[in-house]
Amino acid sequence: MPDLLQSGSDWLADQLKTHVSREVVYQRGAQQVAVQATIGRTLLKLDDGYGGVRLEWTDRDFLIHTADLALAGTAVLPERGDQIRETAGTQTVIYEVMAPGKEPVWRWSDGYRKLLRIHTKQIGVE
Repeated sequence: MPDLLQSGSDWLADQLKTHVSREVVYQRGAQQVAVQATIGRTLLKLDDGYGGVRLEWTDRDFLIHTADLALAGTAVLPERGDQIRETAGTQTVIYEVMAPGKEPVWRWSDGYRKLLRIHTKQIGVE
């Protein structure tokens, strides 16, 4: 019997890719791949170092199908320092894969590991 929750989650991930995404270039060193990404943001709860919590938004999150993230034909997971280039009109905005504090730079966006949510910070414009 198929898992209805997984089927629904897969359907939603596919709909996001088909209808609510844009092409970006994921780059690690000299290797790069064009992928479809849905744009988002995440509100992170961070330790303020004094026993409290501070809230901070990521600059931009990119939701990318796990199966699409392959460099030189090999499946990879995001790493701190990788870059994502997004064309906006005549400019290309450059984002670096990173997250504030000790937060991970990516996390699964769904319970079935079909979508990666990659946290980034804008570092430049070309």
